[in-house]
Order: sequence, then structure tokens, then C-alpha cells
Amino acid sequence: MAAMAATFCCAPLAAHADPVRLKEIGKFAGWRDNALVGYGLVTGLAGTGDSAANKATRQSIANVLAQFDVAAGPDDIASRNAAAVMVTARLPAVARPGDTLDVTVTSIGDARSLAGGALLLAPLKGPNGKVYALAQGALFVGGYKYDMNGNVAQKNHPTVGAIPAGATVEVGVQAQLLAADGSMTFTLAEADFTTSSRIAAAINSAFGQTLAHAADAEGVQIAVPEAMRGQLVDFVTRIERLTVEPDNRARVVVDERTGTVVSGGNVRIAKVVISHGDLKLSIVTDNTVSQPLLVRQTGPEVRTEVVSNSRISVAERDETGYVSASNNTVADLIQALTRIKTSTRDIISILRAVKAAGALHADLVIQ
Repeated sequence: MAAMAATFCCAPLAAHADPVRLKEIGKFAGWRDNALVGYGLVTGLAGTGDSAANKATRQSIANVLAQFDVAAGPDDIASRNAAAVMVTARLPAVARPGDTLDVTVTSIGDARSLAGGALLLAPLKGPNGKVYALAQGALFVGGYKYDMNGNVAQKNHPTVGAIPAGATVEVGVQAQLLAADGSMTFTLAEADFTTSSRIAAAINSAFGQTLAHAADAEGVQIAVPEAMRGQLVDFVTRIERLTVEPDNRARVVVDERTGTVVSGGNVRIAKVVISHGDLKLSIVTDNTVSQPLLVRQTGPEVRTEVVSNSRISVAERDETGYVSASNNTVADLIQALTRIKTSTRDIISILRAVKAAGALHADLVIQ
């Protein structure tokens, strides 16, 4: 931690953020993935599928067999080689028929494992109930579960599997970026009024006319010229390549579990005085066994006793850590605290106290 703090504290103080491309800090409204879900059957399991108590699985097997002119009722099926599953996938913003999607398969019954199974043809539907893809194939399960005579050996989650490229798109989708009034909206990943205004200014400067204006802290509305509506890809490409300097809020992120403190080099601290003491409490317990004096001593009150002796030690450091900060950065403060050998946990507590005192000009994020 001392080496990390030294490297962190020696970082140069940046006055401005580095310019980044627009495509790295946001996206156009309407460009989003679509969730697909379906129901299916996994077969070929070696006795690790759903039990006979799962009526939905038996009914599903009977329905599948009926499509092949096999007359079998749910009560006639007692095999544990099949399992009822839910199938999920993500349909990208732009997809054409024939494209493939990765599929995740999860058990919804009492199956013990899906290892070695294969998914039967399952339609994947969107929220509107329309089928967009068909999934089928052998499952890849990154785990196992074996049990015998009450002994269980398990690794990861054997009731969840994946089928890479296991679904085929049947109905294509195309993201609608252009609104009915001929405008587009660029949305920021992190809302900020200053960044939104800078994006609008960069777009207007690049095209030499007023096309964009900051609608709010998250969105920049762009009027697409009529001549460019037929070349929307080229228009979007020019916008995505533009660079701006994002104006993000100062943050100090603290992870109490690992004792990690991450801060930007220009996070300022107002005038503050910190006095920090150190108190150490140690409790040690010694367990000893007391035996009877004579080996041949017997009786209801003669027995072996376990005796516990505890020692409490309190050590308080004579000197008190004293740090005075005047218009410094978080990096300077951590460097000063490291010099007086302050522990990482204490540094985190000090940062919280400085924030509570109103001297830390940044958002303190505790994880």
C-alpha cells in the first residue's frame, strides 16, 4: 500500500481531462440490445434431470412426442433424462436473419445437473410475444454435481449451461436512430451539463452550422440535414469521431474490504487540521488442562478440567499524528499520512471525517 500510495501521490496534477471520442462517453438514443426469452427441454441427461414430481416437464415431453405421432400421456413418462429449462439471449440493436446469438440455459425444475444434455428446438420471443430466434444445440456446462449415499461433490452451478452461437435469428431488427422530425439524440453515459454543452458546441463547429443543442444534462439533440438523411451512417460516423473534454465530478472511491483508495490527481482539500491517535487492544487466551493428582483417583467429582486464562494488553502510542493541509489534494494528504506510518484503514477513516467536515471537495464513494 505504501508503494501504491507513493506512485499515486507522485502523479502530476492535471488541469483538464484528456479529450475523448464521443462514442466512448455515450451513444445514440435507440441503439440498445433486446432481451429474448424462451421455454424448452434439455434431453440426454444421465439420470440428473427433473423427477417425476415435476408435472410441467412430463407434460412438455408428452407434447413433443405428440408432434411426432407418439401417443404418450404425462403419467406414462417417468424418465429423469430430461429437464425443463428457460432459454435467454440478447438480440443486438442491428441483426439480420441468419445471424447467430449466444444462449444461456437455466433449469426451472428439480434437475441435479444439465451436463451432457442437448436443448431441443426452442423459440425465443421478445417482450411483444413475437418470435425472433430459434435455439438448439448441445450444452456447455462449466460445473458438475455427483452424489452417492449422502456424499455430494459439486463445482460451480451445474444447472446453468451455455450454447455459443446456439440461436439463429429468424426476424431481423434495425435500430431506429432517426426520429419522425428528422432529429437524433446523443445520450451521455454519465449525465453532466458541462459535457453536454461541450458536445453540442463541438458538433456545431465541425459542421459549420447550428445543428445541435444540449436538451439536458444527459441528451444532446441533433437536427440531421435533409441532404444527409440518406447517408445517415456517414453522418453518425463523423459525430462519433469528434473529441471533447468531459467534465466529470470529482470522486474519491474507497473500498473498505480491500483497503483501496482511488482518487483523481486534482481532487482538492480545503484547509483542515487532522489529529489522529493510535490505541491497540490485545486479548490472549491460554487454554490448559488440569488433571487429577493421582492416576488411581476415581469418583463422580474427579474429572479432567479445561482452564482458560486470559490476558488483556492495552498499548497506546505516546505521540499523536498531526497533519495540517492547506489547499492540497487528496494525493498530498495520503502522502503526508503515509509518512507518519498511518495504516490504510485509518486513512479511510480520516477521509470520511474530512468529508464530514466539509473539507473534501469531491464525492466520497464507499464500497
